[in-house]
Amino acid sequence: MLKKIILISILSLLFILYLPKITAQPSSLTAVFRLAEHPTVIVRGIQGSTATIDISFGEQEIEELVDQLSQPYPLLFIDSDWALRFPHIVEKMKKRSIPVALLGQVGEKYEENPSLFKQHLNQFEEAFEVRPLWFRTADEVFPQSLLQSVNEAEINALGSTVQWTGGNLPKKTAGEIIAVPHHREERVRLKDIERLLASRPFQSVEDLLFQSTVKTKKLPK
Repeated sequence: MLKKIILISILSLLFILYLPKITAQPSSLTAVFRLAEHPTVIVRGIQGSTATIDISFGEQEIEELVDQLSQPYPLLFIDSDWALRFPHIVEKMKKRSIPVALLGQVGEKYEENPSLFKQHLNQFEEAFEVRPLWFRTADEVFPQSLLQSVNEAEINALGSTVQWTGGNLPKKTAGEIIAVPHHREERVRLKDIERLLASRPFQSVEDLLFQSTVKTKKLPK
């Protein structure tokens, strides 16, 4: 009888100790999605600097950029239509494990067409075979309905601290997220991008925000 009581006590203790681990969220991304209580746009980190490049136009210059990039890589925000037009460059990005995220259209487009975000997300996943961790609109305007859709998809809305279009380099500030455009109407020359990337130490968005590395998972085929 005494042995049975001792065994039950040990099992009860083990259950109490391991219950939090069993019921805890298994995903390493939990901290990312709980950064804020409500859907919000992240525009600054804790320390260091992160470079991001918005890509919706170009072939030869983008391929050259991808070939010349070195670690730590900037985060490339990719327009899904562009990705489907240039799969050979997408394959280079994937082969080199360059971090990519979803670049959308201007914010008002998502108010006019609520299904547009899902469409762009599906196109991105088709091209890269991963779900993006980050999303940004082309003008960094995020209507509340769009933020809700992004949050429900377990993706983070990422704006920027500085939108740099060339010229004098931006003054360094702690936790800065620098956005560089490469669109048909407005784009920064490759030499200027190289000058920016050489101007200071850069790190990943995850390290900027959480001082940890977040890995993406391939979508099941």
